[in-house]
Amino acid sequence: MNFSFYIAKRYLVSKSSNNAINIITIIASIGTIVATAALFVVLSGFSGLKDFSLSFFKAADPDIKISASSGKTFIYTDSLANLLKDDESIAHFSKILEERAFFNYRNKEHIAYIKGVDNEYLNVIRIDTALLAGKWLTPDFPYGVVVGNGIANKLSLGIDYLDPLTVYVPKPGDTYNLENPSDLVHSIETRSTGVFSFIDDIDSKYVYAYLPVVQELLQYPLDKISGISMQLTEGVNASDFAEKLQAKIGDSYKVQTRAQLNAVFYKMLNTENLVLYFIFTLVLIIALFNIIGAIIMMILDKKSNLKTLLNLGTDIKDLKKVFIYQGFLLSFFGLLVGLSLGILLVFLQDRFQLFMINDFLAYPVAFTLENILLVIITMIILGYLAARIASSRISEKMLE
Repeated sequence: MNFSFYIAKRYLVSKSSNNAINIITIIASIGTIVATAALFVVLSGFSGLKDFSLSFFKAADPDIKISASSGKTFIYTDSLANLLKDDESIAHFSKILEERAFFNYRNKEHIAYIKGVDNEYLNVIRIDTALLAGKWLTPDFPYGVVVGNGIANKLSLGIDYLDPLTVYVPKPGDTYNLENPSDLVHSIETRSTGVFSFIDDIDSKYVYAYLPVVQELLQYPLDKISGISMQLTEGVNASDFAEKLQAKIGDSYKVQTRAQLNAVFYKMLNTENLVLYFIFTLVLIIALFNIIGAIIMMILDKKSNLKTLLNLGTDIKDLKKVFIYQGFLLSFFGLLVGLSLGILLVFLQDRFQLFMINDFLAYPVAFTLENILLVIITMIILGYLAARIASSRISEKMLE
């Protein structure tokens, strides 16, 4: 066995003649255990919160979206249709057309987006599961619309087959007859057949209608759309597929994954995760100062023993290794116990929902190998640095 490691183990398990040093060592170990457990629990909690937040975007946004690289719309050509139909990586795809519009219901007004979808849309986005009242679009009532709950509240609108929800959009063109306001806009009358509640951004943004109805409102041909939403076959990597599809269809189109569609939100989550990691790593560093203090106290307590070892031929480098090993073992003990406690707490929260956000929702956690490795690597590096700093106190001058 390595001589320095053997001595370090003996010093670690044996009590010091000075009771204060024993107390300091115990406090240092407890501090490291608590800080390690806290780091893992916080990382797991944020991972759970991140997954919980992203689940809404997963339900609201497609795996892949095709849009025009310039402008708002593009022509849905036969070649593009055949390419998408023949691709086995695509489980379902749906044509969409959305535009900002002005809505009027019983003299109440609101500006939002009208989104035209085809019959395949529910195979891509199951937004029908978020219906609060009424029913989804049906061919039996082609001019029906499904309204977001935020919009419905602003317009005092519910399920209404009698009074129309009138939708206005500006007419295309550069010249208008200002003497006749009706020349400025095109409108259609629809009826609210359903109200959905999903997330606030979508609830206050969209009114869903059949694609041909929105094309009629905008006076577009039937092959003019603003996007194609896709659901990929299970197991297909979205990023890899998006790159391949982009190469196939060319630069006239823009292919984006769900992460790219919500790039700002993903960036915000990653930044928050990084900030939390640094904050609790700082807590861990503060806890490791106790280990530095404990090792320095141990060095002073064992000064006579170290002087004897030096006189017997042990060099300063090996004496420093003794306390590097001791500091590392203390850190490793704190890591082992703290991480075990953290894993246990995360498991109990996931299984038994010990901590609740409200009466119906438990605080989400996610047990990931990535977080375990991150805590282990952080603790090993910081523990080694702490031991290295403490052992640097040893010198021939000190032992004289």
